[in-house]
Amino acid sequence: MIFTREFPLPEQQQGAMLGNGLLGAHLWGEGNLLNMSIGCASLWDHRGGLPWTPEQNFEFIKKSVAAGDLESIKNVFASKTADGVVTRPTLIPCGRVVIHLPQQAELLRYEILLEDGLTQIVYRDGNVEKRLCFCADMSTEHGFVCQGLSDEMTLELVASYDLYKTDLFGKPASFAERGYEPPVFLKDNDRLAFCQKLPSDPAYSLVLKRDGMDFALDFFRGDETPESLKEKIMPSFHDIQNRSRRWWNDYFAKIPQIQLEEKELEESYYSGMYKYGIMTNPAGVTPGLQGPWIEDHTLPPWQGDYHFNINVQMCNSPGFKAGLFEHLMPLFRMVLSWKESLRYNAKCFVGIENGYMLPHATDDRGVCMGSFWTGSIDHACAAWIAMMMFDYCDYSGDTAFLEEEVFDFMQGVMNVFRIMLVEAPDGTLSLPVSISPEYRGTALDACGRNSSFQLAAIHNLARNLLKAAAILKQNADPFWEKVEKHLPPCSFYGEGDKKEIALWDGLPLEESHRHHSHLGGICPFNTIDVTDPAWEKIVFNSNRRWTGKGMGEWTGWGITWASRIRSRLGNAEAAVLMLELWKKCFTNKGGGSLHDAAFWGFTEFAFCDYVMQMDATMGAVTAIQELFAHDINGVLYFFRGIPKSWKQSSFERLHLPGGLIASGEFRKGKTVKLNITATREITFRCKLPDQEQVLTISLEKGETTEL
Repeated sequence: MIFTREFPLPEQQQGAMLGNGLLGAHLWGEGNLLNMSIGCASLWDHRGGLPWTPEQNFEFIKKSVAAGDLESIKNVFASKTADGVVTRPTLIPCGRVVIHLPQQAELLRYEILLEDGLTQIVYRDGNVEKRLCFCADMSTEHGFVCQGLSDEMTLELVASYDLYKTDLFGKPASFAERGYEPPVFLKDNDRLAFCQKLPSDPAYSLVLKRDGMDFALDFFRGDETPESLKEKIMPSFHDIQNRSRRWWNDYFAKIPQIQLEEKELEESYYSGMYKYGIMTNPAGVTPGLQGPWIEDHTLPPWQGDYHFNINVQMCNSPGFKAGLFEHLMPLFRMVLSWKESLRYNAKCFVGIENGYMLPHATDDRGVCMGSFWTGSIDHACAAWIAMMMFDYCDYSGDTAFLEEEVFDFMQGVMNVFRIMLVEAPDGTLSLPVSISPEYRGTALDACGRNSSFQLAAIHNLARNLLKAAAILKQNADPFWEKVEKHLPPCSFYGEGDKKEIALWDGLPLEESHRHHSHLGGICPFNTIDVTDPAWEKIVFNSNRRWTGKGMGEWTGWGITWASRIRSRLGNAEAAVLMLELWKKCFTNKGGGSLHDAAFWGFTEFAFCDYVMQMDATMGAVTAIQELFAHDINGVLYFFRGIPKSWKQSSFERLHLPGGLIASGEFRKGKTVKLNITATREITFRCKLPDQEQVLTISLEKGETTEL
């Protein structure tokens, strides 16, 4: 499959995206000028941030909220300034290669050959179409190579130190203001290079070597000199291309294949899976908000950090149903490497030694960004990561990881909730102060009793702990059962036939909001069974209010999340519509995924049509997977998100909970075929849209059932 877009592409985030999980590049420009912007997903300026302190504790939060003392809360959670100017850690830009084509040439389009990992820049020189071919080394030992240069073409290597003149909004800013020294440059025959020292982190270097029709670009960390950069051995185009092709051929042979009536959604799926392969390459590092595609001329929005209240989870989500389990491990390894600091956070927050607490926004060392106090106390962030770890074990069958790492992490997260929860005389549990992510920002009233989002996270965690204990033949903590029996499933608003899901006690959804957190029990936490008659009216009322408030303040990732919720509600047409709207409104000319809409008229969030985030793209891929199959309260629903009017849709090798792998076809509301194979012994339940009953099926390892 070939993914293509036409030039001119005058902005970096509109460019063709290539990379290897560590490094990312955009190819963009117009006329006869082609830019190659280089980013690195691990290139952090680690200064600033907010290491946890004993003052940041739950009792202090409760007392301050009760007393109306917002200033004390903000002071305690304010970011700490480093070196007088830096308040938060941030990813930083690398640099740019500028390729000057012949004067008469004109850029026409880019073509990404997905299965080969090859990006071609097509340009016209006179009446002839010619190509520059680019690829990345997926082993991450090297960077990028290019073939197709002509003698008339010239190359420049520009350091981001010299490009960084303003922030994203045009305000003057520079590396010099942040305490950086100018880079040291090398220009030596066929080689250009520079070394950039950082104030408190290892230096980095870029080296560009031209060899006739080819060039190679490499990235290095640590102190270098012009002499040492001259000696760096650079890869050949053919070596990297051959390795890259093998990697991508293997990758696309593994992932589920799909067919949809809406061909643009097919393109969203396959191009999204290509980008997923780049940004979660197991040889690379865990993707933040922008993966490795960092702007080369300014600091990235939101520091390019790790947002754990949905964005990190969404960036990694396609790996489960794609069966790319090794692509999830960099995230888990990163979080588990922070266990000591997460234990310290929990000790400060609730006074225990055996807990883990993860704030909502961190750098790659787990250091909290600070300032956003409601995010800092959002313990559902840790519960969501614990859910992902358990789901990985459930999908893959990796019981060793469950026993050695995940079970302990899950228990530590629950131990924090155990202290936060309050027991009434009748045994009922409640969460006295809780937040619904990003609702009301950092205002004093941005919290309440029994946030539905937090309750759903706790119930999901309790259920998974009980399952994990059974798998590992461990004794279950009675508290987990107590949570299931005595903690409300969510907060409610209204009575009788007017009852609906609230954000927290006494607060229905008041406005259009990008974070559909009050519906977290439907998705992602799967603790509310929308097919249960007891929930039917409640879910109807909640859906009606949510729909009525509209999409006027949604962002890109919010609309792809909404598609997943619509699938579970059985509202297939709306699930597909959400994905179509996302593509039309929240992608740029080059196919890049936008946080804000690309134009005014659909949502209020249309201020920054140049802010790219990868969460929505990956959310769209996951939503497309879930059109075909998803789990609701332990029952697998097939084709629930496929409109009955579609003439044909199909999928192959979709991975599902319990280690199942399924393939199926659906035509005009009828299941044509459905094959389900077990990778281990299992009994499961499933439901088809054209059958009334829920089927219970038992399979041995390796056995296939054909429906």
